[in-house]
Amino acid sequence: MESDSLECVSLADGLDEEDIAQHVSSKPHAGGAAFPGVSPATSVHELLECPVCANSMYPPIHQCCNGHTLCSTCKSRVHNRCPTCRQELGDIRCLALEKVAESLQLPCKYSNLGCSEIILYYSKIKHEAQCNFRPYNCPYAGSECSVVGDIPSLVAHLRDDHKVDMHTGCTFNHRYVKSNPREVENATWMLTVFYCFGQYFCLHFEAFQLGMAPVYMAFLRFMGDENEARNFSYSLEVGGNGRKQIWEGTPRGIRDSHRKVRDSHDGLIIHRNMALFFSGGDRKELKLRVTGRIWKEQPNSDS
Repeated sequence: MESDSLECVSLADGLDEEDIAQHVSSKPHAGGAAFPGVSPATSVHELLECPVCANSMYPPIHQCCNGHTLCSTCKSRVHNRCPTCRQELGDIRCLALEKVAESLQLPCKYSNLGCSEIILYYSKIKHEAQCNFRPYNCPYAGSECSVVGDIPSLVAHLRDDHKVDMHTGCTFNHRYVKSNPREVENATWMLTVFYCFGQYFCLHFEAFQLGMAPVYMAFLRFMGDENEARNFSYSLEVGGNGRKQIWEGTPRGIRDSHRKVRDSHDGLIIHRNMALFFSGGDRKELKLRVTGRIWKEQPNSDS
């Protein structure tokens, strides 16, 4: 079975025996009877909770000679002593509990966000890693922001915490100015959020090194999933001195990280020499005007 290689991710690093004992003493332990007044599925699910790290247990599930269970990750951290009864742990697997878990069905942990799926226990981790209702990561690229949430909460977070400019409308006209265009050190320049067609879009513009050459790049991300993003298209245009460069494409969903989109070169890329040519003047100051629009694709009547 594929799940035989799965282990729980423990939160119990650094716990000594006294810490473990205090943690375990307040929890019901596996090996006892089902809880009165609780549904069988809930009882089994609680029995599958590791008494040390409180995460769900996956094969191999270990037990002591008295039937107390714990996950394989925590087994290596309790000095070969059962955290419940202090008996020495051997190499006994709780095959019965592993077998019972095979038929256990549970709701997705994102049910409160709208997911109605009921999933087999051993498929739960995989489903939740790909669930369409799982929270989104903050799309701000200027820092390693750890905030997650739904789209409305992330929009408020971008506005209030990152001070991102917010615009309503499907067209944009931005000017980017840099006094010393030769300083390119993977610095994000700007993120702007647009609201149109009842959806939010992130316009990124930044400078970075592409190989040995410094470049400027603009691209659009859709604040939602990739399948929804395919309903939209966008164009970007930059020019000057009688020349122009145009990009058309489909916005990427914010499930794809900013770096993943950037490194795939999925956007308008302007090499520095061309950018300085567009800027005009003595080529010592970058002055780029990027215009663009977002539109909604019409459904194909033949499909």
